[in-house]
Amino acid sequence: MKILVCLKQVPHQDARLDVNADGTWITEDNIKFEINTYDTYALEEALRTKDAGEAEVVVVSIGPDRVTQALRTALGMGADRAVHVKDPEIDGSDALGVAKVLAAVAKEENPDLILMGMMSDDGNFAAVGPMLAELCGVPHATAVVKAEKKNGGYEVERELEGGALEVYQLPTPCLLGVQTGMNQVRYASLKGIMAAKKKPFDVKTAADLGLAGQVGAGGAKMSIEKIYVPPKGEGAEMIEGSPDDVAQALIVKIRELGLL
Repeated sequence: MKILVCLKQVPHQDARLDVNADGTWITEDNIKFEINTYDTYALEEALRTKDAGEAEVVVVSIGPDRVTQALRTALGMGADRAVHVKDPEIDGSDALGVAKVLAAVAKEENPDLILMGMMSDDGNFAAVGPMLAELCGVPHATAVVKAEKKNGGYEVERELEGGALEVYQLPTPCLLGVQTGMNQVRYASLKGIMAAKKKPFDVKTAADLGLAGQVGAGGAKMSIEKIYVPPKGEGAEMIEGSPDDVAQALIVKIRELGLL
């Protein structure tokens, strides 16, 4: 069995983020990066299957040289191989472009299971997973909090609004978008970090994947127009009085704002 785990490197949750000069992204200088939180749970789930002696785990990530750190960390945690897709031509890709790149890697790897976080800490779109599944022609489930091999496929539990759970049976190959809290994520051991230096680490370009001229900003259907820090509000107004007086005052305020 082969499991392909898709990882994204994102700014550290405690990093101070400043908008760059053109207002379309953040300034990445001197920012610490880490593996996307959701993806760490996907990786842990794959490694638990490997620990049971049932799988080879391949990790893939897209991005510049700094992404090497995320992949090396994954190898140190126990993954068997890494694929780094590094090409300036891919810069500016939208969710569909990213899905196309990952689908090309999946086509080469032919995994039985694709695992990834249901969304990224920095984008929160939750769009790449479903698009990747569609491009690969496999069934998928998102917001997965539990997955168990059963009846030749996977029985998964999805978390719904209000804490309700939904159970699905998926055949393999399939794609699972993992929710946080699915498991307890391990740390890379010193032994694992040393062993990671000798593990296979492939670097690919868009051309290597047959995607030259098909991804990147030029082929994006959607682009970031502006990133900005919301202006601070002018403060809150406390309305006091009886419930009827408060309700009447709220109606007046809403009308003044043109919302009613």
